[in-house]
Amino acid sequence: MRDDVTRVHYERLADKYDENWAYSPEFIRWMTGGIQERLRLDPGDRVIDVGCGTGLYARGLAEHASTVICVDPSQAMLEQLPADDRLIPLHAGAEDLAEKRIQLPHDGYDAILLKEVIHHVADPSAVLAGMIRLLLPGGRILVAMLPTRIEYPLFDAALRLFRQRQPDPEDIATAMRDSGLAAELTYDEFPLAFTADRYIRMVRSRYMSLLSSFDDTALEAGIDEIRRRHPGPELRFPDRFAFVLGAKE
Repeated sequence: MRDDVTRVHYERLADKYDENWAYSPEFIRWMTGGIQERLRLDPGDRVIDVGCGTGLYARGLAEHASTVICVDPSQAMLEQLPADDRLIPLHAGAEDLAEKRIQLPHDGYDAILLKEVIHHVADPSAVLAGMIRLLLPGGRILVAMLPTRIEYPLFDAALRLFRQRQPDPEDIATAMRDSGLAAELTYDEFPLAFTADRYIRMVRSRYMSLLSSFDDTALEAGIDEIRRRHPGPELRFPDRFAFVLGAKE
């Protein structure tokens, strides 16, 4: 991770993470289906879910695979994983795996998922290269990430900070190709709808890690800006994702 601020952010959110990030059962099914469609998991596959959080998507992966290594730098997040023998928690960050600083239980893996993780690492290309070395022949790696511009109803300062920090999915695809993979970049989106009150609670809880960069005064000023721009009782906007899939020969 870039620094301890991100780790502390997720430690703080652990017991409320699903409330903020699950959005809805329909969203979870959509995202889980998109992941499975791209990774094409088989019942015998061994999978790593990097930055698994509370296991929102590891649970779906486990339905199609034999084992899912649930990797997260937040112990509090890992403690929220459901009891399932197929889900193996591993307290580590993406860099720990990429640089082989931690022992994995298997010699190789059929699939690796990094959902909304790549923007947290300081050197995405190096992390991807390290992850790719963990793949078995025929293995797949999927990076699910936001594009460089989003239509979230955030305040201007937060949107500017997002654009500064967010990697370009095209660069992620190039990094995969540079490491010898066949890479494909696709986009898909899901229509989100929240009551204004729920969305404001999410922002106030700093549900996105970039919101931890704003102190309470700046955040409340941002919330006032959101309310002025979106005065109605409901907020609707598309959640557009980039899916970068790499395949090893």
